[in-house]
Amino acid sequence: MSVLSVEGLSKTFAAGGMFRANGKAKRAVDDVSFRLDTGETLAIVGESGSGKSTTARLAMRLLQPDTGQICWADEDVSAMAGRALRQRRHHIQMVFQDPFASLNPRMKIWQSVAEGLRVHRPGLSRQQQRDRVAESLHLCGMDDSGMDRYPHQFSGGQRQRIGIARALIVEPAVLVLDEPVSALDVSVQAQILNLLQDIQRQRGLAYLFISHDLSVIRHVADRVVVMFSGRIVEQASAADLFEHARHPYTRALLAARPVTHPNERSSESCEYDSEGEGEAEQGCAYQPRCPNAATDCAAFDGQLVDEGYACLHPVEFLQKHSPQSTQRAQRKAEEKQHQ
Repeated sequence: MSVLSVEGLSKTFAAGGMFRANGKAKRAVDDVSFRLDTGETLAIVGESGSGKSTTARLAMRLLQPDTGQICWADEDVSAMAGRALRQRRHHIQMVFQDPFASLNPRMKIWQSVAEGLRVHRPGLSRQQQRDRVAESLHLCGMDDSGMDRYPHQFSGGQRQRIGIARALIVEPAVLVLDEPVSALDVSVQAQILNLLQDIQRQRGLAYLFISHDLSVIRHVADRVVVMFSGRIVEQASAADLFEHARHPYTRALLAARPVTHPNERSSESCEYDSEGEGEAEQGCAYQPRCPNAATDCAAFDGQLVDEGYACLHPVEFLQKHSPQSTQRAQRKAEEKQHQ
């Protein structure tokens, strides 16, 4: 069952704003569509400025889309506003990137976690609110003895647990996780990721997971959407994407991952490193960086093909015709002749 779906989502920011691009209006999200099912984790990945966080905020209706449809479960919320939208916000909640900034330093922990209850469960007494807060904190591995303390009295990992408890207290169907572990130490990251997976299994939650860390994505995601310049350029199951990436941009992201040993970085991966910069204004936006951009790319409409990628010359083509691949083929042929 779909708990979140977006269709043809687009958003443009006017020139002069925080998303200004060379003095022109910036198309931050362009014709984005996806769906998220119960119990599933869908990851959106891409470089800074690719549109992944804007897409998440549009899906949450924190931003108003220019065009497109947004459905929470089977209900279209694209044009909802005011009280009608506020009454439905319990369906989808967000866990923010920075646990230090996401909590009000002047509010006690129980007050911060209970904020959603005051909006969506106004009939609860103060004691009932505290009881619900204690339950939510326990679910996130926190002791309720700290309910009357302030955020500065907790570590970063504890604050993120509190942020998760605050999101869960209104019993959402979807959690939007915007870089939820990037501000934490590596050891704490693993704890938070394991916690999120445990909660997902217990409650059947769906996660929309925004991240630039492909190692994290490989660990948590069921499906992956790759964005570049506001558009989806590839989507696949996590297993297929990491083993058989088709779009050159996806391959460049995979090639850029940190490795623990130089031998892990294969010569084949290096073929897809991005050497150019910028984005093309017509056709495929990735042309200036693509290792095998051709003249027909300037007229490409950027639509995904049935295989789930938006490219006229996917990785198989590059492997067959790139100079490195040709040299390897020649070496193999010479080796066979000498045998």
